[in-house]
Amino acid sequence: MNPFLLLSSSLMGLAFGFLTWAGADQLARGLDLMEADFRDKLRRLRIRMPRLRQFLVIWLAFVAVLFVVMWIVFDLFFVGIVIIGLLFCLPWYVLRRKAERRRLQIEDQLADAMVSLSSSIRAGLSLAQSLEILARQTPPPICQEFQQLYGEYQLGKPMDRCLQETKDRLRSENFALFAAAMQASRESGGRLNETVDRIAHSVRELQRLERKILSDTAQARTSALYMALAPFFILALYYFVFDPENTRKLFETVPGQLMLCVAIIMDVVAYVWARVILNPEI
Repeated sequence: MNPFLLLSSSLMGLAFGFLTWAGADQLARGLDLMEADFRDKLRRLRIRMPRLRQFLVIWLAFVAVLFVVMWIVFDLFFVGIVIIGLLFCLPWYVLRRKAERRRLQIEDQLADAMVSLSSSIRAGLSLAQSLEILARQTPPPICQEFQQLYGEYQLGKPMDRCLQETKDRLRSENFALFAAAMQASRESGGRLNETVDRIAHSVRELQRLERKILSDTAQARTSALYMALAPFFILALYYFVFDPENTRKLFETVPGQLMLCVAIIMDVVAYVWARVILNPEI
């Protein structure tokens, strides 16, 4: 083994060990913030992960080791920084996307659930009985939320508190409107079925507009994805086919690595920016 490589690896290990020991308090606070954010998203996804902190520690250690390998073994310091930055954000991004997808599914099912609730109340059932029917008959994932809401109400929690906790958990504007209508109806004694019918009509109209926007922007979103992947495809073609010698300089020289890092960062930022622009918010 190369003595210089062995010495460099040993010094890097000592440096990382010293930094970890010196910043133990800051590292613990950062892990606490990450764990709280991850647990919030997992709670919204109804996923239990008792050893979340151990997973985060292992993931951070893996990212740190990968950075050391890219720096010491492959001499890709700047590219390693960008790659570990992307890997560091990967679990958060995946959970956020899954939580957002589940929220959208619940939004799509909410209008039909409101109509079913209104029909049950119009048939003479109480609010608790109507919620029980929703918990049994609605499709997932919204049935899971109604099951938890009805189960907590059966265990003795006040209905207002059950609705508030469900609203905080879902973070859905449509469900917040639905919960507010139910609370107002319980306090004032109005006709809940008529109020829910009007809200369901409004929610369906909003969903129709959102689907139209999604349909109109589908081609643009696909184009944004292809444009984000195109630079990597072109880089691979130049590296393996057209000009391997000069393309290697992007990885072997410091200016080349800086240019490559800037290109990767701009590519990711452009894709995220395009997704934000094309995201329908009504």
